[in-house]
Amino acid sequence: MMNSTLLFGMPGGSEWILIFIVVLLLFGGKKIPELMRGLGSGIREFNNAKNDVKDKIREGMNEEPKDIKKPTDEK
Repeated sequence: MMNSTLLFGMPGGSEWILIFIVVLLLFGGKKIPELMRGLGSGIREFNNAKNDVKDKIREGMNEEPKDIKKPTDEK
C-alpha cells in the first residue's frame, strides 16, 4: 500500500517555478506587489483577531462570576 503523503507532498523545485510562472502570467509583474500587500494585511488582521479572542477568553477565565448567589442562613 502506498503512502499518501508521498503522492500529495510539498511541491519540489520545478513545481515552484511552474507555479511562479503561472502567477506571473495571470497577474502580471505590476499586480504581484499589490497582491502580496493584500495577502500580508489579511494575515495580519487574522492574527490580530485571533489574539483578541485569546485575550478575551483569558480575561473571562480570570473574572469571578457575578451572578452566583452565596447561600445565606435563613431559618
